[in-house]
Amino acid sequence: MSVKYLLDENLPPLYQEQLLRYQPDLTVLMVGELSDINTPAKGTLDPKILIWCEINQFILVTNNRTSMPVHLAEHLSQHRQVPGIFVLRPKATIGQIINDLLLIALAGEPQEYQNRITHIPL
Repeated sequence: MSVKYLLDENLPPLYQEQLLRYQPDLTVLMVGELSDINTPAKGTLDPKILIWCEINQFILVTNNRTSMPVHLAEHLSQHRQVPGIFVLRPKATIGQIINDLLLIALAGEPQEYQNRITHIPL
């Protein structure tokens, strides 16, 4: 299984553009984007985004450091799963984040990140 990313709507589109520039065959969608698999609409609440990520096997990339741990705990308490959540460190540069996301996509095992929050850069 390959890594697929869903970028939170609060992230600049530059993240998606750069990831696809360096790795064109990577699957990177954004909340609110029109796509074949019906990505969550802008304004979708985080618990529903986690369910979408579970069903579609996407790792969520977000800068939501405050409430995401609470949403993940609630999601897991309902005997649900999530492929992973990557939370961006506040002082990280876009370049550092892009490099880590590319490295994870190329060399990481998706199950390493399942049901947990990983802060990036690693």
